[in-house]
Amino acid sequence: MNIKPIKTEKDYNQALSRIEKIFDAQPHTKQGDELDILATLVEKYEKEHFPIAPPDPIEAIKFRMEQLGYTQNDLAKVLGLKSRASEILNKKRKLTLEMIRSLNTKMHIPTDVLVQAY
Repeated sequence: MNIKPIKTEKDYNQALSRIEKIFDAQPHTKQGDELDILATLVEKYEKEHFPIAPPDPIEAIKFRMEQLGYTQNDLAKVLGLKSRASEILNKKRKLTLEMIRSLNTKMHIPTDVLVQAY
């Protein structure tokens, strides 16, 4: 086991290749420990080099509505008014702090997603 920090794309590809070879390693074995360490290093490298931007707040609301099987009327109940739901979904009105709190509490959409500019 020769593990080193992943600093280059070549290091990254080598780590992925090794992970592929030992993917079925049993926990608490040499290969299992190696797999755990390599996975941690790869995750760190990917966070730094391939960051994933948070979703657009309105797209996040639409996605969560789809997951929950919500209609625009259901969203209106969360936000308070039917017209507000339509305006929010069409990006004609900004989310207020109260709306963000309600969406977070009732639909479990993270506040860090909802407070972004759109």
